[in-house]
Order: sequence, then structure tokens, then C-alpha cells
Amino acid sequence: MSWKIVIATGNAHKFEELQELLKLPGIEWLSLKDFGDLPDVIEDGDTFEANAQKKAIEYAKATGEWVIADDSGIEIDALEGAPGIYSARFAGKHGDDAANNLLVLEKLQGLPPEQRGAQYVCVLTLASPEGVCVDVRAHWRGQIATALQGEGGFGYDPLFYLPELDQTVGELPAKTKQHLSHRAQAAAKMLEILKKGDSHLF
Repeated sequence: MSWKIVIATGNAHKFEELQELLKLPGIEWLSLKDFGDLPDVIEDGDTFEANAQKKAIEYAKATGEWVIADDSGIEIDALEGAPGIYSARFAGKHGDDAANNLLVLEKLQGLPPEQRGAQYVCVLTLASPEGVCVDVRAHWRGQIATALQGEGGFGYDPLFYLPELDQTVGELPAKTKQHLSHRAQAAAKMLEILKKGDSHLF
């Protein structure tokens, strides 16, 4: 079994993380940066699956290679699943973690722990230039803390509290997060698909 797969990101940190989580003999991993100028894919789907599929399919066609794309975010029970697919721009500006976290705290102000349930969600999609498409989804349950705790991670990590560890993700060592996270769980499911790749998909 030997083939190339593109991880649909130009972010070096995310590329290294997924490459490590999906490590399998015979696969040569590439990133979008290996293909020069590629058109941006607009993530305008209404689900994590729709966005991941769109990225995977469009980049597979653009590169002529198999592609793995992800879409992830946080769903908060008290906000009926928001911010969901809008997690990165919940407060309006894309990628403003501080503003996003502040807005979450404002919206959940005064709620007791039992009403602060939340989950991180990650969807990984594998697509081919010919249109074969496979999705996996994983969740990581926790609660929204009442204040920012820890400086590790990114996004909502300083607010995402894990009762069983009595820490937020922002307080976890990077290795622990990488082992437990929604992305790690989704990657484990995708790895099983890749292991069957030569007979199941390819």
C-alpha cells in the first residue's frame, strides 16, 4: 500500500498534528503549500460535514490527489448547539479567540455547572479526485468554565473544562490534549479507514 494524501491545510501546526495522528507506513503526506497557489475554498456549508466535504472534494480536484479535510468547532448545550460551524467567528471577526471566549462567558453568565455542558466536534473527510468521499465524526464532552483558565491550546481551550481531570484544555499538556481531543478521536477512526484503503477504497 503506497499513495499520496494531501492534508487540506496551510497551517503548519495542524499539518504536523494530523500527520502524526494519521501516521501509517506507505503514505506520503502533503500539505496545500506543496501545490503553490490554490484557490481558497469558501466554507459556506450548514454542517461540519458539508464544510469538510467541500474542502476535501474541491482540493482533491485541484491537486489531483486524495485529500483529507477537517472542520471542527464547539457546540454549547445552553446555546442550542451554537456557535457550531461559526465557532471561529462567533463574535464577528474570524479567529478572534479573546472576543469569542468573552461572548461565550457573557451568554452563559450565572448558569450553574450542570447547565454549562458543551462538546468539541471534529469531522474529517477523505475525498478522491474521482469523487469518492468518506466522513468520520468525533465528540469531546466537557463544560464551559466560569473564567479563562490556562494559556495552552487555542480557541475555546481555556474555557473548555474537563470535570474528570479538573482542568480546562488550556491547562492540559499538549501531549495529553493530542491524545484525548476530538481531532485525535476522529483521526483514530480515519486511520482505521486508511488501513483498509487498498481494498476498501483504493
